[in-house]
Amino acid sequence: MHNTYETPFGSRYASPEMQYLFSEEKKFKTWRKLWIALAESEKELGLSITQEQIDDLKRYAEDINYDVAKEREKIVRHDVMSHVYAYGEQAKIAKPIIHLGATSCYVGDNTDLIILYEALELVRKKLVNVMNNLARFAREYKDMPTLGFTHYQPAQLTTVGKRACLWLQELWMDFDQLDGILKTRRLRGAKGTTGTQASFMELFEGDEEKVRTLDHMVAEKMGYSDVYPVTGQTYPRKFDTICLNALSLIAQSCYKFANDLRLLQNLKEMEEPFEKNQIGSSAMAYKRNPMRSERICSLARYVMVNALDPAMTASTQWFERTLDDSANKRIVISESFLAIDGILQVMLNVTSSLVVYPKVIRSHVMAELPFMATEMILMEEVKRGGDRQELHEAVRVHSMAAAAQVKQEGKPNDLLERILADDTFKMSREELMSAVKPENFIGRAPSQVEEFLSEIIDPILAAYQDELGLTAQLSV
Repeated sequence: MHNTYETPFGSRYASPEMQYLFSEEKKFKTWRKLWIALAESEKELGLSITQEQIDDLKRYAEDINYDVAKEREKIVRHDVMSHVYAYGEQAKIAKPIIHLGATSCYVGDNTDLIILYEALELVRKKLVNVMNNLARFAREYKDMPTLGFTHYQPAQLTTVGKRACLWLQELWMDFDQLDGILKTRRLRGAKGTTGTQASFMELFEGDEEKVRTLDHMVAEKMGYSDVYPVTGQTYPRKFDTICLNALSLIAQSCYKFANDLRLLQNLKEMEEPFEKNQIGSSAMAYKRNPMRSERICSLARYVMVNALDPAMTASTQWFERTLDDSANKRIVISESFLAIDGILQVMLNVTSSLVVYPKVIRSHVMAELPFMATEMILMEEVKRGGDRQELHEAVRVHSMAAAAQVKQEGKPNDLLERILADDTFKMSREELMSAVKPENFIGRAPSQVEEFLSEIIDPILAAYQDELGLTAQLSV
């Protein structure tokens, strides 16, 4: 179909796995699983539900008659009751007990939570794989000196691997937030219309213990060990804010990485992968645009802005519930997950094949290193008996002259040659050149890389080793 709108998340960005989680099939099959779990629990707790009815529900659990539900919804304007009707048209024996005692949010909200947790698990899996790629890269380049920048001006040296650890550390912080959410997973359970379980109290003739047990039993049948202790009609909408805030954190970190890579690609020090037949520009055939990194930044902005939306929804839920969250949630939650999935797909692709140009990096280092080395030279000359004030003035004069030659005449930095030609300084050429090596100016960067990886990142990667090895091929 080329004459109707198609979301780019489906055709360009999100993976099939994430798209499935927010599909109608996933949603409505989960509804039926919840109806089965409810009926089984009610039967086990003593309600007049037969095994024949349970078997009838299970017979059609995977065979959803979408057309019947769709036509029914046109009449009743209610999605849950339309699917109750459609299920009953198939499972005729079980028809009288489908959705017994439940409110729409029993299937709607419990399903939403299940999908959210499974989507978070997929995000965590991809995030850990990106972390693995960057950890491998950081370790490989932990010793390679490179210019550090503050205010995008050359500062002290760092290493390529140490810079990668800055990117990785932010992703680790994101992982920590994500992992915390998944460790406290819980469903809404069977709470009734306003969360009081009044309908279930009626069904079980006031037996509070059975009603309390039903709440947890349903969750356990769905694979969950906990439920929200109290709810209105819905699960707390603040949970949506928590989830999207976690996605926003990941988007921020990925944006930072991709933005840095775009700057490094301009400097010709590092590049994202560029395929043999890829076109960088329709006009300028020589260009190698960082389109993958730009896509990361573009989608990241969308996710960060979307994180505001559930905050407004959560803060304006009236009393036990209002329905102005419904249409909003259908769009904001799903598309935020599809967008972060698209970001992580590109991150997997880029971080697995980062291109480094050591000679360009070293030439940039050597162009700036003489200025950075002047303090070391000054200290060494003082040790040899020189006058600190006289030496400082000589360094200042030569530095200004060398800087003017670089900036005004476009010539190489000749500061070291000027110092060697000045009798005020006593170091020989060999001594000076030996001292002014990039490796002497990177501090503890290599050790910091090893410590961070071995103490923080490696244990996480070991815990998720069975999930490592993901790759991502981009559609466009």
